[in-house]
Amino acid sequence: MEVEKMDENEWKYHGEGNQSLVVSHCQVCVCGGGLRRVTAEEILHHLQNIVDFGKHVMKQFFGENYVHHGEIIQLPLDFVRQLCLKIQPERPESRCDKDMDTLSGYAMCLPNLTRLQTYRFVEHRPILCIEIKPKCGFIPFSSHVSQEIKHKVCRYCMHQHLKVANGKWKRPSKYCPLDLFSGNKQRMHFALKSLLQEAQNNLKIFKNGELIYGCKDDQDCVSDWNELACHLKPFFFPSNGLVSGPHCTRTIVKELIHVITMTLLSSTDACRAGDMKTVPVSQGRSYCEASAFNKELVRNGKHKLESSGLPRGCLLYKTLQAQMLDMLDIEGLYPLYSRVEQYLEEFPEERSTLQIDGPYNEAFYEKLLDLSTEDDGTVAFALTKVQQYRIAMTAKDCSIMIALSPCLQDECSEQRPVVLTSKSRFTFSVSVLDLDLKPYESIPHQYKLDGKIVNYYLKNVQAKDDPVMSNLFKENEDCTLVLHKV
Repeated sequence: MEVEKMDENEWKYHGEGNQSLVVSHCQVCVCGGGLRRVTAEEILHHLQNIVDFGKHVMKQFFGENYVHHGEIIQLPLDFVRQLCLKIQPERPESRCDKDMDTLSGYAMCLPNLTRLQTYRFVEHRPILCIEIKPKCGFIPFSSHVSQEIKHKVCRYCMHQHLKVANGKWKRPSKYCPLDLFSGNKQRMHFALKSLLQEAQNNLKIFKNGELIYGCKDDQDCVSDWNELACHLKPFFFPSNGLVSGPHCTRTIVKELIHVITMTLLSSTDACRAGDMKTVPVSQGRSYCEASAFNKELVRNGKHKLESSGLPRGCLLYKTLQAQMLDMLDIEGLYPLYSRVEQYLEEFPEERSTLQIDGPYNEAFYEKLLDLSTEDDGTVAFALTKVQQYRIAMTAKDCSIMIALSPCLQDECSEQRPVVLTSKSRFTFSVSVLDLDLKPYESIPHQYKLDGKIVNYYLKNVQAKDDPVMSNLFKENEDCTLVLHKV
């Protein structure tokens, strides 16, 4: 039996074949000044919300083939208890005081995304799977931003320094999401190489469902390139014609980066979001001043920062569009959240009508399509922006799973997506996961965290940087007229 931690509230059990089970923690809620255990009906409702949100909302943004919303099943309680005993030794120490739900028997049945999701004919062959958590791919363009640094340096690059200071990571990563989302292959290759150098929790590689590269938790990382090359060599050089050594390792890693880039830029699905009015990707800056790639260009006297743009049908483009529903930034969103909160204090019975806790149905999705930013002072406007922000935060924290399997030339056809390397060809599937809607209650935390990240960066990083660097970047910046309210 194979078990994997999904997030702080869920564990995944990989059963036989191509399916997985997700079992939630047994939750406790405050009621009448005391604590009570969540009922089986409430757990069922919670899981149904997750399924409905994936089916009726995120599938509309990402596409039928990319999103796997799963289904709710009921398991024998004896099996659930045995499962909980089995995974207990694997749980992080910080989570051992949280009891698993062994009373309701409800769970979600989901496909094992480390396996190909489209074509069963290659299931008997080795499967390589790359999991990437790309994070936020744009710089805030909202006029509500109070610190100019947020218009220049992306959230991820700023947050790296705070995480290192807090001891979460030993060193900052050179990865910048804006490079990956640029659509420029050179920048994408640099971003992926940076992820391979410092995977943190943003990259994992599986072979036949087993983790061979990346972090199992915050500190336990497997990041030996030579060992990775030994795993990958049969995939990329099946004839074993490549000698061993550093050159071999670099060549194999280069092939891997090429394959990941091509699959991320591929278009294998259509969705309704492609037909909706989208947020212009051109809004805001297309590069981050803190990006190691851009800094290297500046040092070499090259100030032209290429951003080729993403193909509209690829998963990165769809992810970016969902992320850019955060049109106001948390600074512009927080006052609207406060407006909704004030309304709920006066009319608490309206919470269900506002669909804050679901149901996440077609009607919920339709309300998300209003991209207006002119505040008319109503609760309806504030609620729409709050819900869009929750969608955006979900997209900013999602993971992309790329499953690859070698295929012979006579097995490949136009109906099967294929990516080529110098010596091999792969059929592949691309999926997105971690699409649980971010909690409404987390918005105050996000507001405070944003302030901490920016203040730490301004005090401890920007003040130490070369002041000439900012001027060099300005030479490449397009002239844009920005109107601010006075």
